[in-house]
Amino acid sequence: MSAGSGISFDHLDRLSDRRGLYEHADGLVRRVEHGYCVDDNARLLVVCCREPDTGVPGRLARIALDVVLDAQDHEGRSRNRMDQTGRWTDDAGTDDCWGRGMWALGVAAARHPDHAMRHRARKGFELGLRQRSTWPRAMAFAALGAAEVVAGDPDHEPTRRLLADTLDIIGPAPSGAWRWPEPRLRYANATLAEAVIAAGAALGRPADLQRGLALLAWLLTTETHLGHLSVTGVDGRGPHDHDPQFDQQAIEVSAMADACWRAHQLTGDQTWSRGIALAAGWFHGDNDTGEIMWDASSGGGYDGLQPTGVNRNEGAESTLALVSTMQRARSFAVAS
Repeated sequence: MSAGSGISFDHLDRLSDRRGLYEHADGLVRRVEHGYCVDDNARLLVVCCREPDTGVPGRLARIALDVVLDAQDHEGRSRNRMDQTGRWTDDAGTDDCWGRGMWALGVAAARHPDHAMRHRARKGFELGLRQRSTWPRAMAFAALGAAEVVAGDPDHEPTRRLLADTLDIIGPAPSGAWRWPEPRLRYANATLAEAVIAAGAALGRPADLQRGLALLAWLLTTETHLGHLSVTGVDGRGPHDHDPQFDQQAIEVSAMADACWRAHQLTGDQTWSRGIALAAGWFHGDNDTGEIMWDASSGGGYDGLQPTGVNRNEGAESTLALVSTMQRARSFAVAS
């Protein structure tokens, strides 16, 4: 798999059954005892919506949509954990799984080629609009779906309100050297910047669009080390943390690729191609330890970059991040 090659869904298919995409793998083998999560099935729906509605992506999109919709309660909150028998094991809420579900439903409602899929996704999205989260990242994920809906329905006020609420909860960045709206970088950092960019553009608020672009530019500079991407590790990064961090997760890389892709789509500025190239390069070994982060034989992504090597389990999150990043690199290459 390269930036210009076809995208493989083979490993995602291997990790799935009729109920959904399993979360974890032991090497190549899905770990059914850990069940499924909405977070991954929402991501699966997003990447499937970027492909033609045929073959494995077409089939997996329908499975993923079923999971995301079934996770919703009657007020639009979302559960996240389903066991291998199909039983939900947690309570519905508005944390990240709600936000990622809203992201996926918004993308499917706006972009899936099948009318029935778009209709079902739009109903689920509008149900989820009843809710808000106190968590900035959950709101940021939801805003990515909302921006897709507003692109096709610019006067839909409930969706516009969600975007405005997202801008409020993320808030401004401070002045000075640490130009980030939180005291530490945590996870899905580029998604916060992307959400501000997307919301600012969708609402016609150029100051917010520029704020998001500035956040992304600062983050890309902060997470570039010796010419390669060096994303924030699982323990986070503060103002005084400068050395490479571990474990690095593939999902951070795909978030950067997504954000840079959106920035390029909205501005036409070719400098954002650098972020996409750095993200794709991270998987190909242009990273802090020089390790290849995907399995060419399976199409799966490895679960983490560690200081002494690689976690070679090929779980859903890392494989989805690989596929998503290569989709962005492919689409950027075509657009360029």
